[in-house]
Amino acid sequence: MTDTTYWLEHAWLGTHVEPGVAVTAADGRITAVRTGAATPPPGAEVLRGLTLPGLANAHSHAFHRALRGTVQVGSGTFWTWREVMYSVADRLTPETYHALARAVYAEMALAGITCVGEFHYVHHAPGGTPYGEPNAMGEALIAAAAEAGIRITLLDTAYFSSAIRDKHSGEPLNTHQRRFSDGGAEAWAERCSVLKERDHARIGAAIHSVRAVPADQLATVARWAEERRAPLHVHLSEQTAENDACLAAHGCTPTRLLADHGVLGPRTTGVHNTHLTDEDIALLGGSRTGTCMCPTTERDLADGIGPAVALQRAGSPLSLGSDSHAVIDLFEEARAMELNERLRTRTRGHWTAAALLRAATADGHAALGWQDAGAIETGALADLTTIALDSVRTAGPVPRLGAETAVFAATAADVRHTIVGGRHVVRDGTHALVPDVPSALADAIEALRG
Repeated sequence: MTDTTYWLEHAWLGTHVEPGVAVTAADGRITAVRTGAATPPPGAEVLRGLTLPGLANAHSHAFHRALRGTVQVGSGTFWTWREVMYSVADRLTPETYHALARAVYAEMALAGITCVGEFHYVHHAPGGTPYGEPNAMGEALIAAAAEAGIRITLLDTAYFSSAIRDKHSGEPLNTHQRRFSDGGAEAWAERCSVLKERDHARIGAAIHSVRAVPADQLATVARWAEERRAPLHVHLSEQTAENDACLAAHGCTPTRLLADHGVLGPRTTGVHNTHLTDEDIALLGGSRTGTCMCPTTERDLADGIGPAVALQRAGSPLSLGSDSHAVIDLFEEARAMELNERLRTRTRGHWTAAALLRAATADGHAALGWQDAGAIETGALADLTTIALDSVRTAGPVPRLGAETAVFAATAADVRHTIVGGRHVVRDGTHALVPDVPSALADAIEALRG
C-alpha cells in the first residue's frame, strides 16, 4: 500500500498542541510522526485546524437515535422513557436496523468518532424467535459500521430477566424484552461464540445490568470474556431502584455483587456508575474497572451525576459515550462531565482539557479493546479527527490552547476531517461513503415509525 502523508496544521499529541506535524501512514497505521514541519511536505494532504486522535464513543445503543425529539415531549422518568424505547425496538428487523445504524454511524463519523462500542441486546425477532441466522442483528450492525467507515466493538449483551426477584432468580421477561434474551447464559455464550472479528470489528461482551442477568449467571458471561481477553461492559447503578432491589435480594450493592462473581477487572467497564457508595468506588478503582460516563443521556433521563472524580482518583479509567444519542457529540460529553461536576460542587477545574480528551480518545479506545488506537504516534492506527479553529465557536484563542478550545467551545459541527485507518471518511465536513446523512437518518427513522 502506498504511503500517505498528512500535514497537520496543529496537532494534539496527548499533552500539548504542536504546530506543523507531518504524519505518514501505511497499511492503516501511523509509520512516522515528524514535528517542526512548518510547511506541508510535497504531496501531503493538508489538514487545517486542530487534529486529534480519532474519538471513541464507548457506549451506544444505535436504535435509540430514532427516539430523538420524541422522548423530549412532556415529563416522565427513566421508566416511562423505557416504554417508548420498547416501541421502537419492537419494529426493528435486520434490514431496518442496518439502515438506521449505517446512518447513525455516519453521523458519528461526521462528529469525529472513529470507533463505537455498540451495547447490543436486540438479538432476535419479536417474541424471542431466533432469525434463521442467529446473529442477524449483530451482523447488521457490523456491516453498518463498515459501510459508514468506522470501527466497531460489538458488545453482545446478556439479558435474561426483567428485574431481580430474589437471590436465585429474576422476574420473567415482558413481551418487549423477549427478543433481547437467549434464555440463559450458556445459550448466550454459544450464540456469541459464532461471531467473528474483522479488520474493523472486535467482539466483546456485556451484562445488561444486575436486574437483567441473575447472579448465578454472571460468572458465565465474565468467563466467556476472560477466555477471549475481550472487553466486558455492564450498566451499573444507573437507577436507585436497581440498587434497592439488589440490596433487598442480595444484601449488597450491584457493585459488590459483580465483584463477588468475578465481573470486575481491567477489561471491564461500568457504564454510568451513578449511585455508588464509598465501598463501591473503592471496589471499582481497586480492580481497575473502567467507568464510561454518558452525561448527555444521564441528564436527558434525569438519572443523576455520577462520582466521576472520585472514581478516577480511586483508579477507574474514564471513557465517554453518547448512549441514547440525545446528541452525538463527544466534545459535549467531555465538556458536560466537567461542567456537571462544577454545578454539583460549585468549584471549577476538576479535569484538564487534556484529561478530558484522553477520556474521549485513548482511554475510550482501550475500554473497547483497541489499545492500539487513540494516539498520534508511530505504530498506532491511523485514525485522525480534525476540527476547525476558524468557526464562530472556535475562532479567537491562540492555537496552543486548542485542547481547551476543543473541549469547552467546539461541537461536532466543527469537525472537518475524519480519517479511519488512513482512509478519508469525512472530508471538508462531507461524508465520503454516505452521500446524504440527514436524508438517510430521516428515511431510516420514518421506516421504523411506519
